[in-house]
Amino acid sequence: MRRPIARAATTALGLFAAAAGPLATAAPAAADSVVVGGQPARIADAPWVVALSSRDRFGGTRGGQFCGGVVVAPTRVVTAAHCLGREILGGEPWEVPDFKVIAGRSALRGEGGKEIRVVGTWVNPAYDAATNDGDLAVLTLASALPQSYVIATAATGDGAETPGTPATVYGWGDTTGNGTYASSLRSAPVQVLSDAACERAYPGVFGTAYRAGTMLCAGDPQGGKDACQGDSGGPLVAGGRLIGLVSWGSGCGQAENPGVYTRVSALLPSTLRPVTPVSPSARGW
Repeated sequence: MRRPIARAATTALGLFAAAAGPLATAAPAAADSVVVGGQPARIADAPWVVALSSRDRFGGTRGGQFCGGVVVAPTRVVTAAHCLGREILGGEPWEVPDFKVIAGRSALRGEGGKEIRVVGTWVNPAYDAATNDGDLAVLTLASALPQSYVIATAATGDGAETPGTPATVYGWGDTTGNGTYASSLRSAPVQVLSDAACERAYPGVFGTAYRAGTMLCAGDPQGGKDACQGDSGGPLVAGGRLIGLVSWGSGCGQAENPGVYTRVSALLPSTLRPVTPVSPSARGW
């Protein structure tokens, strides 16, 4: 079994390496294809999907996209905590002068939609990069998105988390595992898997263990459908509600190693709150 690692870009050149630990450097997983087994998705059908962007850090070829995010309030976007790590951004979030989210745009270099500056971040204080536990962060936007962009979020015990429930994962991730990315949003149909299946897949023997309290996993029992490198922080949706954020996994699209997601119902109610300025001094933004 390959070491479980995160699914986010790490350098401006789109070059990727395995992490020294499961998530210690927030390196991406090897990829087979973008949102493995997926198809093009219309942003009009999923307006709550946004791209995290820094052209200064990641270049302009794909609008600077390096992770995904989800609109949960007009000025709030949730994403994976590891997307805000120094290994991804090259520093702290307030040190990235053009940190934005791209909303309402399927093609990253297309027209339309909005690019909105990130003015605040909040990283779950319980997030543990060594165990992947609590992999959630909240971004505050400089201006509000329409209410129609907001997706409902699952609450504790939501039936959308029931094993066997059809779900969909969205992203702009790597298409080959070699730094080749999709230019437009894609989605893939998966299903929620049981905690027992996820624990068997990730028992912690060769890397990070699955933790049912803060994680859930989804995939295809036959393999071939999954999130992948560059999709970190993007949404897993079931029953019209956000149930997970792309977090980590071993490889992509492997039946025996499903994708692991942050369990939104366990973390979001206590973390969606007014956040501190992205810079401690609130200067330069």
